Amino acid sequence: MNSIGENCNELKQDYDACFNAWFAEKFLHGDTNDSACAPLFKVYQQCVKAAMQDQKIDLKEIETNHLGTERECQTPEKKDEKSKASPSKS
Repeated sequence: MNSIGENCNELKQDYDACFNAWFAEKFLHGDTNDSACAPLFKVYQQCVKAAMQDQKIDLKEIETNHLGTERECQTPEKKDEKSKASPSKS
């Protein structure tokens, strides 16, 4: 699967390879220290956030925790519906 940003694909592949190796060689043998891939993840995460901003994806909505709240079971509103629900005052 490709990344959300085309220019992030190589970073994603590097992180995925690191994670898969850590999972198979360390985690499955009881070593839960996942810090080996952290630098790769950080660079990839920065690239993904930049790509999301370029595509006008609201980072605040992505980072909002919905698990365990009433919003968890709600269907997300489309942007068109949000503007209809709260018309601007003229």
